[in-house]
Amino acid sequence: MAFAGTNISLSQPDITQKLTERIDDLNQKIAAWGKRIRRFSEKSRRLNQNRLFQSDQKRLYKSLERPEVCGAGPGPDQADTVAFWRGLWSEPVNHSDGPWMEVVASQSASVTPMDPVTITPEDVAEAVRRAPNWKSPVARRPASLLAEGVRSVSRCARPTVSRGSRSEVAPEPLHY
Repeated sequence: MAFAGTNISLSQPDITQKLTERIDDLNQKIAAWGKRIRRFSEKSRRLNQNRLFQSDQKRLYKSLERPEVCGAGPGPDQADTVAFWRGLWSEPVNHSDGPWMEVVASQSASVTPMDPVTITPEDVAEAVRRAPNWKSPVARRPASLLAEGVRSVSRCARPTVSRGSRSEVAPEPLHY
């Protein structure tokens, strides 16, 4: 017997096939165990980071910044970095649009431009009048509440907003 405790002998004709099958089986088991250990390590690392985030965020972020964890070595030389970016930004841009741009331009040449749309103050007033309450709180709220809510309007426009935005009361820059 070549292998003690087994009934495999070197005299069997298919010994190499049996050995390669057994080696493959063992390699697959080793790979499966390795993946299982890797998954477990990842899971426990995530859980530990979550616990650390809950209890002490500062320590978590410090642990994430360690060079041995992220694999970062010394940073690049500042002169090299400046030279690299200066070289990129100082060169003129030579773009070629390519033939597809000509195809798009020829296809869009037949498209007629849209007529200009003119929106008048009457159109706006009519749209606001027709809108439901939840879409136009201006029409239903007292003017003083509206003026309090408008923080980004300039000082010259605030009195106009609080007076109801009548054009005869509006300062000169806000006339239509």
